Amino acid sequence: MKPQLSEWLDCSRAETISMSDASRCWNFSHSTFVFRGFPELHKHRRLLLLPFSLSYLSVLLGNCLLVYVIHNVKSLHSPMYMLICTLSIVDVLVTTAIVPNMLLNVLFDWDQISLAGCLTQMFFVHFLSSLESTLLLAMAFDRYVAICKPLRYTEIMSSATFVKRLVLFTLVRSGSIMATLVGLAGSLHFCDSNTIAHCYCDHMALVSLACDNTDKNTAVGLAVIVCFVGVDIPLIFISYMKILSVVLRATAAEEERWKAFHTCGTHLMVMMCFYLVGSVTFLSHNLHIQIPVDANTSMGLTYILLPAIVNPIIYGVRTKEIQNGFFKIFKLRTRNLVKVSPCGKERM
Repeated sequence: MKPQLSEWLDCSRAETISMSDASRCWNFSHSTFVFRGFPELHKHRRLLLLPFSLSYLSVLLGNCLLVYVIHNVKSLHSPMYMLICTLSIVDVLVTTAIVPNMLLNVLFDWDQISLAGCLTQMFFVHFLSSLESTLLLAMAFDRYVAICKPLRYTEIMSSATFVKRLVLFTLVRSGSIMATLVGLAGSLHFCDSNTIAHCYCDHMALVSLACDNTDKNTAVGLAVIVCFVGVDIPLIFISYMKILSVVLRATAAEEERWKAFHTCGTHLMVMMCFYLVGSVTFLSHNLHIQIPVDANTSMGLTYILLPAIVNPIIYGVRTKEIQNGFFKIFKLRTRNLVKVSPCGKERM
């Protein structure tokens, strides 16, 4: 049976309680939580509507257009562009798991979520973020093979075996770790506050509300950093350094050297932003780093939204093959519109 409200309040307020009181408190666990991601702006939270709406719209337009172009231009059906297409889909999904709920919160004060809904959102946000890390690693590996081992590119990257291994690796690594992360969080009792100091169900933001021992949750959170940041960043960095080395040796033109350096540098800076900001938000609770709630929430959103906004620019607008594919589709659509009259008859 759940304790009476007055008993529970006594439990939550007491600094020192007996074993029997502790047992009574831990028999109670919140089933509903409230988001408070920007407490300093709570009275003026509708000011957040415009920037987040524009950010979400940018993510949808940029990534959906990129997927459309790659899907409809057969010359772009190569491993690298299919990885870019998958990355765009992941960016749309992970932002959709967060931003619409935030906008409803800002507009209609729908700031509550059930424990089951919170755990579901947590799994998809962290799983999709880890999937993005895997895709960035696969893209770096694809470029490494294409530039450093061009004679073996078709053998390595175009085989069905590589795709199967990539899918299996993703499911085993991301799926198992994130399922463990969410399973441990779901087994906790939340008998004190039910206010999540974030705008979505971040793992440690929820775990910090638990009145159980959270050492296992902390250990798994650190394992996430080790498995993704500790493994993926060095491999991506080494791949780009190898690529840059080969390109700089192969070309004598200063313009081509600068272009290669600029391209690799831009990719690495965006990736480092994704990994660095994500790591800080993930580790802030684990290492007891005191970060203001507004700042921590902003960083948690930045590492999700920023890559989703700029990836279509980096891998789409600045890629010549995708530019040509876009103009090819645009010219074809324009030509069809010119040839067909409003009545549906061809003009003479």
